[in-house]
Amino acid sequence: MDRAQLADFLRTRREALQPEDVGLPRGPRRRTRGLRREEAAALSGMSTDYYSRLEQQRGPQPSTPMLAAIARGLHLSLAERDHLFRIAGHNAPPRLGSEHITPGLMRILGRLDDTPAQVVNDLAETLWQTPPAVALVGDESRYTGADRSLLHRWFTDPATRLIYPEEDHPRHSRFFTAELRAAYSRQGRGSRAEALVERLLKASEEFAEWWSVHEVGVPRVEPKRFLHPELGEIELHCQVLLDPDQAQTLLVYTATPGSESDEKLRLLPAVGTRSAGAGS
Repeated sequence: MDRAQLADFLRTRREALQPEDVGLPRGPRRRTRGLRREEAAALSGMSTDYYSRLEQQRGPQPSTPMLAAIARGLHLSLAERDHLFRIAGHNAPPRLGSEHITPGLMRILGRLDDTPAQVVNDLAETLWQTPPAVALVGDESRYTGADRSLLHRWFTDPATRLIYPEEDHPRHSRFFTAELRAAYSRQGRGSRAEALVERLLKASEEFAEWWSVHEVGVPRVEPKRFLHPELGEIELHCQVLLDPDQAQTLLVYTATPGSESDEKLRLLPAVGTRSAGAGS
């Protein structure tokens, strides 16, 4: 670990970011060049003291999850993320299929604070959510192990399905299976996708039945109906932005203007965080 390089790199990347780049107000009294330390810390999901000690060459060696969080918080490019890992004494993570969200997607997310949106990888693991998305489907970043994948939860945990009307479940099952088939074809033998397939074939007869059909290219369920515990049924359209280099997808949920669902969507920030859910 090169403390001096790490401290200098964090400082220069923080100072290169403007509040507008990350969706923060500039304010009339701002004199700091770039972001303040407390802002960088908050964006990275850590305490100001911990982050500050890294910039002051006093902190412990950051773990790889901490470095990944800093890379997202400071909107680092892949090259910058790799450099961050190396000067902190770790090997750089693989690029394809990594959890690093590119600066472009992070900038888009920063402008969607009032809209349900989330970034998922090709195994339907949620990497980032806006607050309205958490209110709509729950905090999907809290899961660990195989349950990080919505595909796994969908076929093994009945509670996951409560977010959608029961009559829509077969269409979601068909789509999710086809998505995993496509991920498996991209990742190949010995991949995480293959491990998930093998796990689901043992755990779910329903998945095994859909898998045997060997479908690909199944369209998303559109429009998508959500069942919210406080707002009732919400009918939303899902706009999709694909980052092929990272095998990541940005999902943005919108409602028809002037509709009842549009009004309910506006109420999401007021209802807080949903305790459990699913979405993709």
